[in-house]
Amino acid sequence: MERASITSKASEERNRSLPAHLVVCLLVAMSLWSRDSMRDVLKNLIDGMSEAWVKVGKYWRVPCKSAITQARQRLRPGVMSRLFHQLVQPMATGETIGAFLNGLRIVVIDGTCFDVPDSDENARVFGRPSSRPGTVAAFPKVRLVILVEAGTHIIFDALMCPYRIGERVRALKLLRSVTSGMLLMWDRGLHSYAMVYATVSKGCDYLGRIPANVKFLAEKSLSDGSYLSWIYPSAKLRKKGCQPISVRVIEYTIEHPENPEEQVTYRLITSLLDIEKFPAELLAREYHQRWEVENTIDELKIHLLGRKTHVRSQKPREVVQEVYGWLLGHWSVRVLMFQAATTTGVAPLRLSFTGTLRVIRRAIPKFQRLHQEEFPLFSIGCS
Repeated sequence: MERASITSKASEERNRSLPAHLVVCLLVAMSLWSRDSMRDVLKNLIDGMSEAWVKVGKYWRVPCKSAITQARQRLRPGVMSRLFHQLVQPMATGETIGAFLNGLRIVVIDGTCFDVPDSDENARVFGRPSSRPGTVAAFPKVRLVILVEAGTHIIFDALMCPYRIGERVRALKLLRSVTSGMLLMWDRGLHSYAMVYATVSKGCDYLGRIPANVKFLAEKSLSDGSYLSWIYPSAKLRKKGCQPISVRVIEYTIEHPENPEEQVTYRLITSLLDIEKFPAELLAREYHQRWEVENTIDELKIHLLGRKTHVRSQKPREVVQEVYGWLLGHWSVRVLMFQAATTTGVAPLRLSFTGTLRVIRRAIPKFQRLHQEEFPLFSIGCS
């Protein structure tokens, strides 16, 4: 009985030292201090509270690595994903510079891949890229498809999946978060009838690039140089009753800035048929907002997590936790930037992401000096 009581007390102390809400904060903070060990991240997270503890003669012992791992395992991966989906949403208002085109909120969809640690579990669940016969890729990979608000770089929806699942498949599912009043942009790798059909079914407008091998017949020429045509379903979709969809096609060329003789031809399709409100030149210029998603991915993979292997978890469940903590870390930085830009009346993209990240790292200890009821991570005096 005595032994059971001691075991119960030890378990209670561990649970009190690392309650679920502190573990959630730790998972987000892992992206803010991406180069530090887990214990050091935890020390950074609670560093500012030490002053209050010293005043009352208390201290908090930082748990060991295995205790942190066990606390993460007690927290289900769904907690982080639900938190992400409950918190994150587009934030731009009508006053946000560069976020809208004639009243339409500009959003972009794209995907990326990243390495995860080389463990048997990660390799089995996420898979590895194909390689030459007799060789294997160094690391398993995870695919992440994201929806980004172009004017703020806020990722307002995301889906992760094993590497073997194609980007198009997940992109179609991600259309759950587009609505009327948005203008969705995508690159040629995501072009398909299914993508167009699913987007217009949501009441959302689109502007997407066409692969070079896809041809459209000019059914009606328009005065701005664009023309109307049709996009047809595949044989499989045609059997399901899907009908061709009217599209507007825009073609233009861009000269290489250093070599005027070198030109790149772009072809776009769009649901925006009003050439007075959305002339071809305007849409061609605005399409290059699509590159904002590349800058967002750069913020995630380079500025926020500057490691070769972006994720450190050895098991798939913890990988899912960590990725959503990573996304929430990016969201935290971007929300602060949006609020600061709104207050000063400048475009959110004018502010420095890395500069804001440094400000947050310095500020976190100061916020920890709040009264306990204002910042209730855990009680003073936990063992």
